[in-house]
Parts: sequence; structure tokens; C-alpha cells
Amino acid sequence: MRAFITGGAGFIGSSVADQLLSDGHEVIVWDNFSTGQERFLEKALISPACQLVRGDNLEVKALTQAMSGCDIVFHFGANADVRFGLHHPERDLQQNTLATFGVLEAVRANGIKRIAFSSTGSVYGEAETIPTPEDAPFPVQTSLYGASKLACEGLIAAYCEGFGLEGYIFRFVSILGERYTHGHVFDFYKQLQEHPGHLDVLGDGRQRKSYLHIGDCVRAMLHAVESGSARDMKHRVQIYNLGTNDYCEVKDSIGWICARLGLQPELRFKGGDRGWVGDNPFIFLDTAKIRALGWAPKLTIREGVERTVDWLAANPWIFDART
Repeated sequence: MRAFITGGAGFIGSSVADQLLSDGHEVIVWDNFSTGQERFLEKALISPACQLVRGDNLEVKALTQAMSGCDIVFHFGANADVRFGLHHPERDLQQNTLATFGVLEAVRANGIKRIAFSSTGSVYGEAETIPTPEDAPFPVQTSLYGASKLACEGLIAAYCEGFGLEGYIFRFVSILGERYTHGHVFDFYKQLQEHPGHLDVLGDGRQRKSYLHIGDCVRAMLHAVESGSARDMKHRVQIYNLGTNDYCEVKDSIGWICARLGLQPELRFKGGDRGWVGDNPFIFLDTAKIRALGWAPKLTIREGVERTVDWLAANPWIFDART
């Protein structure tokens, strides 16, 4: 298999690249390095089966040329700046929705028939059904990020219907682990390095979230794609929630982080039931569908948090790289 990975130098993309190469496949990594890191590709680029192409998803002509000869596209390139979406509303539209249209056009031009896409559990908004299954009704969207990803899903489904593609859409909880570059563990760790005596926490710390380790996430996606399950669907699209079978409060995660670092800071909560506008105070996805394929996570949420802290401690360069 010759795989094309948009955002291939990012947290998830580079991890998928490593696994595909380990499994004996060829990989083309496509990234504009706005947030991707060349150091994440050090292992991948040792392999003659890996090629790096620098480019942007909005550059459709170059994207189409780079994608030539591939069998499947893993589309991970996106703006993941959920928290500050209201500061630059056009970014989610351009880097998520319009970029996905460009990717789909490149897929179509090259006659590629399979695409896998990283969506988000945020598309469920503040769901009334907990844990939330894939067929839950959508409430009003609460974040620009979630809305843009839902639009991407719609485009992918329409292309699968109109042009005979085979699509796999993955709605993630927050992903943790090695190469993690943004999110609450990153922010809390950075704060504690700067002022170990106190920790500022958005919201009241009682927000309930589910998390998944990157290794489990990669295994789930590749397992679903290899199953070929979308081929049996009327509209040739499969949607899978990815997450663990439990959740934790933000305060629980803070406790695990601080224990790992040997710290007991004063916690300064900012109040309210959420961290920012669009922050869902309770995210917990029903993962029965992906588990029915024979997948199950190997790590608990706590183990994922602890591994993330260990990786950040061993790789302090990432904080300068993400400045």
C-alpha cells in the first residue's frame, strides 16, 4: 500500500507514518510545518519507503501532483487550535473545511478510492446522550472547530456517494502520548515548570473528559481501514468513535500530573463549568462500534496522562518549538 498523509509531521500523522512503515507500506508525508515538527519524522525518514513533501492543503495543484500513485489518503492536516477559534474565525474554515475540499479534489483527480479522516467528538456539541454513540442526533454546534469538522465529514460523505470513494471518519476524544503538542497536559506541565507553586485552571476543574493514548488511536484507525468495513455500507462511509471506556475530571488529571512531577501546587480555578466558549464540559463517547471490530485500548486514561508527562519531561525542546 502506498499511503499519503496530510499533516504527516504532526502528532497523529507522524505516529501513523511510523506504524505504516513498520507494517511494510510506502508513505508520502505532506506537511506545511505550521505546527508539524521535523524531529517527529527522524525515524520515518530513515526508511527509503518514506518521502517528505512540503506543501499546504490549500495548494491543490501541488497537492494533486504529490498524491499521484497513492492508494489511500490519511487526512490529518488541520487547524487544531480549538480554544482560540473565536480569535480567528476564518482559520477553521480555511484550514479544515476548504482544505478538506482541496484534498478530496486531489483524491478524485488521482483516482484514489480510499480516504481516512480525523474528525472530533466535538461535532456532538453538548450531547444529551452520554456516552454518545455515532448515530446520536446533533445539537446546536458550540465551537467553530467542531462545526468545521462536521462540514468536512459532510464533504467526505458526499464525495464517497458521488465518486465511489470508500471513507473512514474517526471522531476522537482528546489524544495523549508521545509527540503531544497541545492540550491540557501540555499547558499544565508548562505552567508548573514556570511556577511550580501554583497552577491556574480554566473552569472549576470538574469538567469531565475522556482521553485516548496515541498508540491506541493509531491501532484503532488502521484496524478499521484494514477491515474494509465501509465497502459493505450503502453509502460507503463508516464513522467510528475513538476513546476509552471511561472518563475523568480535570482535577483527576491534575492530580496525576502533579504526582508524576512530585509537586503539590496551589490550584487556582477560574470558575464556571467550562474553560472557554465552545468547551464541552462533558465528553464521553460510546465506542461499542469500533470495539465490535476487535479493537480495545491497551492503556487507561491515567496511564496515557503519565506517559505524556514523561515524554514532555524528556523532550523540553517541544515548548520552544511550539512558541
